Amino acid sequence: MNAIPRILLAGALLSGAGCAGPAPVAPAPVVSTASAAFGGTDRSWLEINIAMDEELLPLLDLVGRDSDLFDVASQVREFTEAELTELRRLGDEAGLPAENQHKGMPMPGMVMPSQVAAAAALRGKAFDAALREHLRAHLEQSRKLAESERAAGQEPRTIALAVHISGTRQSALNLL
Repeated sequence: MNAIPRILLAGALLSGAGCAGPAPVAPAPVVSTASAAFGGTDRSWLEINIAMDEELLPLLDLVGRDSDLFDVASQVREFTEAELTELRRLGDEAGLPAENQHKGMPMPGMVMPSQVAAAAALRGKAFDAALREHLRAHLEQSRKLAESERAAGQEPRTIALAVHISGTRQSALNLL
């Protein structure tokens, strides 16, 4: 082999091994502006509603077919699960942390684990009374929060979901 091809081969091997020249520069990270469309009200509303809906589901798990509120509880479960899917998707787009900061926070309308445990010990009319009380508090607060988002939110899909949630809550309240 003559000298020129050997030099070219050595240069190719050295540059391929990262030994020749400066280290390659990584491309600048792409920053998503999707979360910029969500304002503080939007983000807070999403977080609170995710937490409230997640905390409601264990109470709904207790409702048996013998409950006078079985039909309304089934309707509430159906729209809550559907809305949770959308709330979580929007929360991901808004850049919310995976761990919800409002989960388990005592506040109006939040069904606490202690309330679920107390309801689990009840039967018949006593259970239905507790269920009605917790459902009413949850639905009323959720509707109020949705109206606040509708009035002060900025992200259009979040506002549209709030309008939808306000309607489902009012329909369920009418059934109670």
